[in-house]
Amino acid sequence: MGYEEEARRVRELFLSGRREEAVRAVPDAFADEISLVGPRERIAERLELWRRGPVTDLRAPAPDPVSLRVLAELDS
Repeated sequence: MGYEEEARRVRELFLSGRREEAVRAVPDAFADEISLVGPRERIAERLELWRRGPVTDLRAPAPDPVSLRVLAELDS
């Protein structure tokens, strides 16, 4: 996905037991590319981009009913 060097670094840190450092080494841009986070308008915008791409399934482990409701409303 374009983050080969960063992925190697994260893996190296994680496997050496430096888990907190591994988490911090994940690029913000990568996390943003694979996540739907932020205000409703931004989530709607990003969701539309995903719809136009090859994504066929969306995993939504939302921590609360409000977040799930927003996703359900945007999906309709």
